[in-house]
Amino acid sequence: MMDLIKKNSLTDEQKAKEYLKNVYATIKHRDPHEQEFLQSVKEIFESLTPVFVKHPTYMENGILERIAEPERIITFRVPWVDDYGKVQVNRGYRVQFNSAIGPYKGGLRFHPSVNASIVKFLGLQQIFKNSLTGQPIGGGKGGADFDPKGKTDAEIRRFCQSFMTELSKHIGPDIDIPAGDIGVGAKEIGYMFGQYKRLQGRFEAGVLTGKGLGYGGSIGRKEATGYGTIYFVQEMLKDQDMSLENCTVVVSGSGNVSIYAIEKAISLGAKVVACSDSCGYIYDENGINVETVKQIKEVNNDRISSYLQFHPEAKYFDGCSGIWSIPCDVALPCATQNEIDQDSANQLLDNGVKIVAEGANMPSTAEAIRVFQSNNVLFGPAKAVNAGGVAVSSLEMAQNSMRMAWSFEEVDQKLHEIMKNIYNNCVTAAKDYGQEGNLIAGANISGFIKVADAMIDQGII
Repeated sequence: MMDLIKKNSLTDEQKAKEYLKNVYATIKHRDPHEQEFLQSVKEIFESLTPVFVKHPTYMENGILERIAEPERIITFRVPWVDDYGKVQVNRGYRVQFNSAIGPYKGGLRFHPSVNASIVKFLGLQQIFKNSLTGQPIGGGKGGADFDPKGKTDAEIRRFCQSFMTELSKHIGPDIDIPAGDIGVGAKEIGYMFGQYKRLQGRFEAGVLTGKGLGYGGSIGRKEATGYGTIYFVQEMLKDQDMSLENCTVVVSGSGNVSIYAIEKAISLGAKVVACSDSCGYIYDENGINVETVKQIKEVNNDRISSYLQFHPEAKYFDGCSGIWSIPCDVALPCATQNEIDQDSANQLLDNGVKIVAEGANMPSTAEAIRVFQSNNVLFGPAKAVNAGGVAVSSLEMAQNSMRMAWSFEEVDQKLHEIMKNIYNNCVTAAKDYGQEGNLIAGANISGFIKVADAMIDQGII
């Protein structure tokens, strides 16, 4: 009786906070060891109090409990034979997280760090990211603890074929459409597509995205996440009556996202002075030559340190975290999760950073984000900033369905419009729910509401 009286005496805001606290406690109790997933859950939950105050029906329908629990988690063994004839075994994952607004959609990551926690955190973020694009796609993610680095093409092919042999039982153009991520590029997608086609006995172009242009891939997909990151930054700057012209930019990473963020930033007049890989970073005060980076990474498959062979005036430093000590106006973390910690954030702040926009998935720790927000640094969250990749993957699906191929200009124009809409929706949602200027809150709220409403419409499933 006393608990009921106490509950009835709470304000609507207190009830919402209590609800969020209890749901998070349940998740933490259930999976206490999944630190990346819990970090992702907490970051999202912290934005949603005003949503539950305004819409208590979400609490009544248990939306949060349902949206934070995957619809399905598939874990499987991936046996393959290396070039020495020895049998190797890896672990594969596919988390089919939420299909309220469309079939599951999200990348596959091949990296030794892949585990259930990382795949779940990526899948949860994907729900909101996909919702923000305005495209009819749900959230999913997958991968394996396989490291393609140091493997021959034959070994990668055998692994991909074994991986797809099991994954093929769980995907399809209207069920789940994987794509690439870290360690999974056009080559790996090609091997998996070929194995899927062989197993199914038919050509289903829409089952994977990120395909080669000769068999259903979309022009502009390779550039999409990096270009989209810069289009989002453009919108952030416009609201401050600023532009990228003459801005100094630091970009971590040197994969697709980083390379094409660098390319687009340079084309808009920015000076990009640093980029990195998992071994270290380069600093070129004259400005990074993106064509050299492409040659090193896309053609030679070499380490970023070899940049000095082409540009001896540049400097190379071992270790990745030091890249954030370089003064810049715009910082673009485009490498991996939690690469900017509190110390790195303070270094960026001391060196005058104005904008931080996340090209990678969850690259800033919670402590780092607090440093940026409490010091009025403009901050663009990953689920909004790097949504360009999955947006163009959805456009690839549309082209596959229509048996059409759009030009680069058409795809780029659609991407630009999608990123502008994402930014505007984040700004509007943050303002409507009393958190004006907070793009993290705006992204979480805008993405959540669309999925939550669809879940209510579809009943308890």
